Amino acid sequence: MKYFGGCDVGSTYTKTVILDENGAIAAANTIKSKINSAQSAKAGLDQAIADAGLKEISDLTYLIGTGYGRNKVPQADENISEISCHAMGVHVTDPSVRAIIDIGGQDGIAVDTDGTVKTFAMNDKCAAGTGRFFESMANAFEMSLEEFSKLSLTAENVIPITAQCTVFAESEVITLVGEGKPQNEIAAGIQQAVAKRCFVMAKKAGAKDAITLTGGCAKNQGLKAAIEKVLRMKVIELKIDPQLMGALGAAEYARQKGLDL
Repeated sequence: MKYFGGCDVGSTYTKTVILDENGAIAAANTIKSKINSAQSAKAGLDQAIADAGLKEISDLTYLIGTGYGRNKVPQADENISEISCHAMGVHVTDPSVRAIIDIGGQDGIAVDTDGTVKTFAMNDKCAAGTGRFFESMANAFEMSLEEFSKLSLTAENVIPITAQCTVFAESEVITLVGEGKPQNEIAAGIQQAVAKRCFVMAKKAGAKDAITLTGGCAKNQGLKAAIEKVLRMKVIELKIDPQLMGALGAAEYARQKGLDL
């Protein structure tokens, strides 16, 4: 049996997927990124290789790196952009999907019938909407990310958040909390602000009736609800962890390229 790897090295989390030659997931993990990309990739790969019953990285027939630190994946045969890998990862999970928003980087991606990218649009203005932004917001409420992701679901009203920058938005939220404003309504404003930025990405990706979210922030239930309301379209939930899509796509590209080796 041959095995193929994909390692998605992000600034906050590193994700690794190993597939067998039939495309089944042999191992997958998500770890907190370390001080540099090479250490992050090695830690994720070492864990996945052990979980798959292999001994070392060289046991992989083909390995592809993607993400922020894709050039630092040890012994990688090549690297591919995270946009292409997210598209392929979603395609092998649900071939019906035609439009994606990668919440981590706020990229809008149009997916072709073979899993390749038709068009894409990148957010190059602000980090708001990324995992670090939501971590800052959760810290402002002194709660976990999971608790924060559900907070807005009980809100009857929305308190708008006007700041676009993460630093200023956090300051604005802290002020509102200090004034005694309802926390669930402040949270609803945060989710709505991110959803509005996703609107442009979705339109550029050609989304019409439905869209899928990828990245760790795709697990944010409040954001999902806000996006459905702002975009007026259904958010398709994936059956495989949406945070793994980049690594899964990289592993699938590795499988396609390495099957005949």
